[in-house]
Amino acid sequence: MTTDTTPRWVIATRESRLALWQAHHVQALLQQRFAARVELLGMTTRGDQILDRSLSKVGGKGLFVKELETALEEGRADLAVHSLKDVPMDLPEGFVLAAVLEREDPRDAFVSPRHASLEALPHGAIVGTSSLRRVVQLRALRPDLRIEPLRGNLDTRLRKLDEGQYEAIVLAAAGLKRLGLAERIRQVFEVDTMIPAAGQGALGIEVRTTGQAALREQLASLIDRDTWLATLAERAVSRALGGSCSVPLAAHGVWQNGRLELTAAIGDPAQAGQPLLRARAGAAVDSPAQAEALGVEAAGLLREQGAEAILQRL
Repeated sequence: MTTDTTPRWVIATRESRLALWQAHHVQALLQQRFAARVELLGMTTRGDQILDRSLSKVGGKGLFVKELETALEEGRADLAVHSLKDVPMDLPEGFVLAAVLEREDPRDAFVSPRHASLEALPHGAIVGTSSLRRVVQLRALRPDLRIEPLRGNLDTRLRKLDEGQYEAIVLAAAGLKRLGLAERIRQVFEVDTMIPAAGQGALGIEVRTTGQAALREQLASLIDRDTWLATLAERAVSRALGGSCSVPLAAHGVWQNGRLELTAAIGDPAQAGQPLLRARAGAAVDSPAQAEALGVEAAGLLREQGAEAILQRL
């Protein structure tokens, strides 16, 4: 029974099927944990509307979150749910990530109706991806392939594949699994072969920094510590290198025997077939400051190998 003391919150979300799954997931958590009344505010963002150009050319991943932040700022919503890999490394003043939830499978998935793996693709096959990070890693693995842009939500990308516009596409495994489409995956790239994007597979919850003390305290109880610290380190690599969707940068942390082992890589999309610059750093991490310091260390190792020259060309 709803009473006057029942918390009432509105979640701002994109209206793609995957985004709505994510918002409904958080809605169910809040209702179960706090007996709250939680509603969704579906929105179409600029990132959803502009499909004929790459994100790096039209404003970056922030196009997926700006309208949601406006809803928070205007009081039409109390929190926003994002795929963490789509959240800019530096949020606008007045906003903060209040929680990062337990991560789904962070790996990339190879999807094709006819071919079982990347290795099985014929010479010169067309592969679709919207990510410069995937472009440079795919080219390092198979310089003979034609890598073509692929925009749109997950269902749109799968439709374009099924229509024959591509021989294969590469998507985040997490999205396919969350929507019950795991059977579309022909091959999952291990993280040493195709390093994921910072925050890939994790959900982030964004709120305003003012007037949200009680909500932020409750959301903090949803934080998955291992995911939170790992993604802080990953995002720190990207932040230290000016990371955005225009930078072909990968960063992924794995917990091993109580230590966070962080792998990062950067490549030059204009240099097909060139080896990636890779760095690995590890430490016992128990705090956000230590996680971010590890990320800065990994970024420094990439700079020592020549990442600055790539960044300047970009």
